[in-house]
Amino acid sequence: MQTVVQQYLATWNATGDERAELLAAHWSPEATYTDPLAEVAGHDGITAVVEGVHTQFPGFVFTQVGEVDGHHRQVRFRWGLGPEGAEPLVIGFDVLVLDAAGRIRDVHGFLDKVPA
Repeated sequence: MQTVVQQYLATWNATGDERAELLAAHWSPEATYTDPLAEVAGHDGITAVVEGVHTQFPGFVFTQVGEVDGHHRQVRFRWGLGPEGAEPLVIGFDVLVLDAAGRIRDVHGFLDKVPA
């Protein structure tokens, strides 16, 4: 489960070709992503959301906050978004649902701390 979270966060932190490679390797082509600000499907939709975050928070990175928990094909964890090495300005909680091949199929995201 920890490896899945690392691959997920790497996707959010990557740009360009590296992100496309991570999506192709670790995300189902039919993957969906839903949080309070977005609801998209497929690699193109997920790419658009990730690029939007990079535009809104240039230079920020996603990090894992706390421990990973999971059962069956579900993984839950908290993440932070902020300047590298600093306290996160945004904190969220995601649940990943994996397909039979172990790729990310669905993401259900929640925002716990958002700057004003």
